[in-house]
Amino acid sequence: MSIEVKVPVLPESVSDATIAAWHKNPGDAIKRDENLVDLETDKVVLEVPAPVDGILKEIRKNTGETVGSQDVIAIIEEGAAKPDEKKVDTKQQSPAQKDEAKQAAQAARPVMTKDEARAVDKAQAAPKGAEDLSPAARRVATEEKIDPSNIGGSGRDGRVTKEDLVNYAKSADKPTSARTASPEPRVPSPAGSRAEERVPMTRMRAKIAERLMQSKNSIAMLTSFNEVNLSKVVATRKQLGEAFEKAHGIKLGYMSFFVRAVCEALKRYPVVNASVDGNDVIYHGYQDISVAVSTDRGLVTPVLRDAQSMGFAQIEKAIQEFARRAREGGLTLEDLQGGTFTITNGGTFGSLFSTPIVNPPQSAILGMHTIKERAVVDNGQVIAAPMMYIAISYDHRIIDGKDAVLFLVDIKNQLESPQRMLLGL
Repeated sequence: MSIEVKVPVLPESVSDATIAAWHKNPGDAIKRDENLVDLETDKVVLEVPAPVDGILKEIRKNTGETVGSQDVIAIIEEGAAKPDEKKVDTKQQSPAQKDEAKQAAQAARPVMTKDEARAVDKAQAAPKGAEDLSPAARRVATEEKIDPSNIGGSGRDGRVTKEDLVNYAKSADKPTSARTASPEPRVPSPAGSRAEERVPMTRMRAKIAERLMQSKNSIAMLTSFNEVNLSKVVATRKQLGEAFEKAHGIKLGYMSFFVRAVCEALKRYPVVNASVDGNDVIYHGYQDISVAVSTDRGLVTPVLRDAQSMGFAQIEKAIQEFARRAREGGLTLEDLQGGTFTITNGGTFGSLFSTPIVNPPQSAILGMHTIKERAVVDNGQVIAAPMMYIAISYDHRIIDGKDAVLFLVDIKNQLESPQRMLLGL
């Protein structure tokens, strides 16, 4: 029975997808729920699993083609068995022939201990260098028989990502040595060379570019700044951090303080949490906070749903899980949909000062920056304190400068007296 493999139903905000990489070829045996193909959208890479056991009979959409929701991309012959290599009919063999064949098979079979056999199985299952990959990237490397050491990684510290492997697998000029057990090492460019390489944008990078230009051209954007003395936040983390980790199984970071402060401030300044729809302003009675997470493919903003109802531990766990799934390519479209306000932390990379860009249809974004110990005046005395510049970029069409500045001051006051968050002040 022939079964159609279709593109999953895509959300309204995603019009189409691109075939990023097929993991099976026509004629290959497949198992139910085994990943057949990766689809790249503007936001995430989707995996399409096999609906049934069988044989991949036909691929109708090739790598690089654009597809829409429910498009048929392949045909599976359900329950079919992959033809085995030609077998000898042992019923027609004489006893002498059977004995000779048995002896030949035993002589050809290497004798290994159990430990050696396990080592061979492990080596065959994962290519050399795959131990440093994320689970999603390791699967691509195994399925495509790619040696990660043969690829220049685009991730942090040169780490090879799933996208690196997918792009390498579909590149037309991939050397045949990449599919051998011992590929030739990469030859570095000669010193002083002026080599250039033209690489098409990924769909995500192109979408980011489009959204940035949309924000620039459609929003009357303005940025205001302030600075925060984080001495009490630092002291709280130092005093209660160990107990917090024992109680909740996760470290107490800075982001949970900022998320809680933002949620409290948004309650007092709801226009900062609003969005523009034509000539209407939509006020949201909830705080869905988008938290910017840097990945190897670009910046993504998974959403903390109903963040106003989350405690510190819930926030820290949710952010940690988003970061893990982002690194492994496991974020879903649902994780990235919506959001009424965004927090981005350039300080993670050492940024001291920046003007973040609003992500439409949201109307504001808070920028955090690196913490620097600086000389400040406190009660008439000069002291050293851990200071951070904070910035709010906002849509001046609906948010007045007064509201934006007061919102930023509200966050400053909460962070400089963390107990205010507990009291809703």
